[in-house]
Amino acid sequence: MSTIKLISPVDGSVHAERAALPLADARACVARARAAQGNWAARPLRERVDLVMAGIDALEGMNAEIVQELAWQMGRPVRYGGEMGGVRERASYMAQIAADALADEVIEDSATLSRVLTRAPQGVVFVIAPWNYPFLTAVNTVVPALIAGNAVVLKHASQTLLAGERLAQAMHAAGVPHDVFQNLALDHATTEALIGERAFGFVNFTGSVGGGQAIEHAAAGTFTGLGLELGGKDPGYVREDADLDAAVEGLMDGAMFNSGQCCCGIERIYVHESLYDAFVAKAVAWVGGQKLGNPLEQDTTMGPMAHARFAATVRSQIAEALGAGARALIDPALFPADDGGAYLAPQILVDVDHSMRVMTEESFGPVVGIMPVKDDAQAVALMNDSPYGLTASIWTRDVDAARVIGAQIETGTILMNRCDYLDPALCWSGCKDTGRGAALSKLGYLALTRSKSYHLKKV
Repeated sequence: MSTIKLISPVDGSVHAERAALPLADARACVARARAAQGNWAARPLRERVDLVMAGIDALEGMNAEIVQELAWQMGRPVRYGGEMGGVRERASYMAQIAADALADEVIEDSATLSRVLTRAPQGVVFVIAPWNYPFLTAVNTVVPALIAGNAVVLKHASQTLLAGERLAQAMHAAGVPHDVFQNLALDHATTEALIGERAFGFVNFTGSVGGGQAIEHAAAGTFTGLGLELGGKDPGYVREDADLDAAVEGLMDGAMFNSGQCCCGIERIYVHESLYDAFVAKAVAWVGGQKLGNPLEQDTTMGPMAHARFAATVRSQIAEALGAGARALIDPALFPADDGGAYLAPQILVDVDHSMRVMTEESFGPVVGIMPVKDDAQAVALMNDSPYGLTASIWTRDVDAARVIGAQIETGTILMNRCDYLDPALCWSGCKDTGRGAALSKLGYLALTRSKSYHLKKV
């Protein structure tokens, strides 16, 4: 029997350890979910909504403990108070639109025919959640999947094992049946075996491109529906008419918050040449005001990366860029907590170009490269010069210009004068190597259900 260990980035200790569920036991759990799903779907929609939202209430009631657990599990400073504000926003919106999103569409109801389009649950939905925002990313699928009448099996990342257990504890305390929502500790082999056996009606995965490829390979030939949110290299563009101070504050926070470990965090910035020098100077000052340290201390603004190997990837990108002519503007000595391991000083790089991995390969850490551009056309070309497409951020006072530029960018979401934000009323999706599928909004419900038509001829 394999063991899943959670190594805390705070001090390198084993913070939690769980035995991975053997394949036979995992199959039994999925069978129970499948057996329970029909009765769950038969409950009135209002009842399912109320039970799920009561689960969110219960989760919020645990937040004081969860904030501490997040610091130990993945290094986010306690000063930020966890994720419950976003969890509430997303869950509440999906609950609010459920009746309309799942409503039958009556095509005809005449003396001779009843023709109706309906939405049916996918059955058992498998959610493979990441560690960087372990509650926010999970609820994107868990909440609408349950509301739509699916049973849900959750496999959380090994780095945030306790988050999955908290979600299950909250949902069960609220009255969601244990077999309808299950949190399982699974290793990669068992996960892939279950998918390959067509154990699930739908699989949602948030993680790396390599992980998404493994999921697709496991599902090949099963015709299982997949939702894949994979890598990103999200750009920010500062036009010459931008509010400079707002752009610096927004983009640098987007680049450095959560130690840069955000799905839609800013990883590269393009600034109109007329504002470039001023932007860079202000960005350096902004980073200089941060404090890297123990995430359990209230004055820490940046904690360690979730694992030392993640930090090693960022260090290698920075070193390679410096060797190719880039300049580092942040003196690591300003951040004495940088220990060469999980604790990594933030960095700004200039004199960068797209021959460097730090500008083209996902970093997922506290580093950002900044380049000057002469006009919108050059900015668009550079923003599109990426294998990824999740979000792009445009900083301008001209809404019409943002729309024109946005139409040319290959990405899932265009943001103006903000970044690193997910609006639950809009579809969360990406293109290229960022993956495929749709989360949140009405389209999220369409992904978690299937169409079912009724053509009833009256005699």
